Amino acid sequence: MNLTVRILIGMVSGIVVGLLIQFSTSPEAWIQTFLVHGILDTGGTLFVASLRLMVVPLVFVSLVCGASNLADGAAMGRLGGKTLGLYLMTTAIAISLALSLALIVSPGESGSFATTTEYSPRETPSFKEVVIGIFPTNPVAAMAEGKMLQIIVFALLFGIAIAKVGTPGQKIKAAFEDLNAILMRLIMMLVQVAPIGVFCLMAKLFTTVGWAQIADLATYFITVVSALVIHLVVVYPIILTLLARVNPISFFGKMREPMVFAFSTSSSGATLPITLRTVRERLGVSNQIASFSVPLGATINMDGTAIMQGVATVFIAQVYAVDLVFADYLTVIITATMASIGTAAVPGVGIIMLTMVLAQVGLPVEGIALILGVDRLLDMMRTAVNVAGDSTVALTVAQTEGQIDRKILNT
Repeated sequence: MNLTVRILIGMVSGIVVGLLIQFSTSPEAWIQTFLVHGILDTGGTLFVASLRLMVVPLVFVSLVCGASNLADGAAMGRLGGKTLGLYLMTTAIAISLALSLALIVSPGESGSFATTTEYSPRETPSFKEVVIGIFPTNPVAAMAEGKMLQIIVFALLFGIAIAKVGTPGQKIKAAFEDLNAILMRLIMMLVQVAPIGVFCLMAKLFTTVGWAQIADLATYFITVVSALVIHLVVVYPIILTLLARVNPISFFGKMREPMVFAFSTSSSGATLPITLRTVRERLGVSNQIASFSVPLGATINMDGTAIMQGVATVFIAQVYAVDLVFADYLTVIITATMASIGTAAVPGVGIIMLTMVLAQVGLPVEGIALILGVDRLLDMMRTAVNVAGDSTVALTVAQTEGQIDRKILNT
C-alpha cells in the first residue's frame, strides 16, 4: 500500500472517529478530555511541528543550492520575474472569479444574519512595512522567527556569492548539496508517520465542527467551495496545458500527496517540504527552479485565500446592505492580490488579511465574525488549492526555461 493511500485512510478514519465522538459524547466526557484534547491533540500538534521543523533549513539550503547554479544576474532576474508575474496573475484571476461567482449567487441575501457580533481584528501591516520587511537585518533572527521572505532574500544572496567566489565557493556548494540530500532523506523519514498524524488532526477537528453554523452559512460555504473547485479544475489545467505543456490529469495524480497534506494541516508552510520533494522528484522540475519557485509560492501565492476574501467581501457587503461599485471591486482585486505578498503560510491568516481588504472598501470588519464558524473547513480546502498553484507555477516556469526532466514527469 503506497503512502498516499495510507494517508487517505488515516484522513477518512480520523473524520469518522471525530464525528462518532462528537455525536456520541458530551464536551465534558472523559473521552473528550483524555482522548481528544490529550492524545489526539498532542499527536496532531507533534506531526505539524515535525513538518515545520524542516521548513527553514530546507528552504535555506535548497535556495542556496539553486542560486549557486544561477549566478548570472540576468538569469536570476528573468526567473524571478516569471515566477512573481505568474503568481500575481493566478491570484488576480482567483479573486476575479470569486467576485463574479459571489455576485451571481448573492450569498449574503440567502438568510438573516445578526450584524451586532463584535470582532477585534489584528493589526495588518501597511504595504510599506511589507516591502521593508522583505529585507533582513539579522538573517539568524529571521530563521529563528521563520520569516520566509527574509530567508529567501538572504539565501539567494548567499548562493550568488558562493558562485562568484571561485574554488572556495565550489567546496561550500558541494557541502550544501550534500546537506540538501540529507534533509530530503530526513523528510522521507518524517513522512512515514504521516498517516498517524493526519488521523490525529482530522479526528480532533471533526469533534468540534459546528454543523449548525455551516447550515446557517450554507450558501456562503458552497459559493467559496465552488470557486475553489473551478479554479482548481479549470484555471490550473488551462495554464498547465497551454504554458507548461503538461497533462493536467497526470499532474494532479502526482500532486495527491502534498494536496492531502495541505488539506490536513491547513498550512502551506508545513506542507512545503512535501511539496518541494514532489515537484523535484515526481514532476521533474530542476532543483534551481523548484528551490526558488516553491518556497516563494508558499509565501506569496494565496489563490485559495484570495477566493475566500472575494466571496467574503461580497457576502459582508450584502449582509450590511452596502452597495459596492465597480471601482470598489477593482480595489478588492488589487488589494487582495497585493495582500498575498508577505502573508505567513499558517492556518487562518486569510482572515487577518481580509481585514485589510474590507477596510479598503469601507466595509465593517465586524462582519468577519459572521464567517468564522465555517472558516476552518474552508481553510483546509483553500490551502490544498494554494499548494496546487505553487506547483503549477513551478512547472510553467521550468517549461519556459527548458528545465523539466520529461522522463521523471512521464513516469
